[in-house]
Amino acid sequence: MQNPDAERRIEKRVPSPFPQYAVGLFWLLYAFVFPLYRIRDFVLAAALSVVVYFVCKRFFPAKTVWVPVPEAFAYSGDEAVDRLLRDGRQAVADIQAVCRKISDEDVRREASRAMTACGRIFDYVAQNPSSAPEIRRFVSYHLPTVLKMLTSYENMEEQGVAGENIQSAMTKVENVLKTVADAFETQLDKLFAGEALDISTDITVLEGMLTQEGLSGSQINDRRNAK
Repeated sequence: MQNPDAERRIEKRVPSPFPQYAVGLFWLLYAFVFPLYRIRDFVLAAALSVVVYFVCKRFFPAKTVWVPVPEAFAYSGDEAVDRLLRDGRQAVADIQAVCRKISDEDVRREASRAMTACGRIFDYVAQNPSSAPEIRRFVSYHLPTVLKMLTSYENMEEQGVAGENIQSAMTKVENVLKTVADAFETQLDKLFAGEALDISTDITVLEGMLTQEGLSGSQINDRRNAK
């Protein structure tokens, strides 16, 4: 069985409590019906209770659940830098939480690609704290912009209305999201190459596209309210 969120969760088998309850009930009934004052009486009851346990376990097997695993993030040891990293990683977590509510696989894939790049950028800054100033606007503005865009997309998807305007807006978000993922990966490459992290140009182009296509946060909300 493949875990859809393997990077955040692990498989865990949770046994059913029913077999234990059945064994307890068996002992109560057995003691009520049969004598329990000789050693062999206890031995027989114990043997039968084992049979009851495994029979019930067969009919009530353990369930498979996915449990979140806390990620061991790297930090720099500098209080200000680490605060910035925590804010950035929280923004990534918020975006991932919204994406888990989105059913479109392409949107989820592109968002995952963008957030993977973000995670690597934060890991780099943790190892190179002097690069922290380069990601301040990235954390305080660019990631929240992506979060607002995806939240609006999720809200439109949740409405389940196939209106032309909503469908057109959703398609444009899907296309813009690929641009976001490409921009984040490009900036990651630049960071590892020792170049200045200048995502402002890419995001300015992105914001222009959003406004031009009517996909800014206020424009999407106005469209939703009009519906």
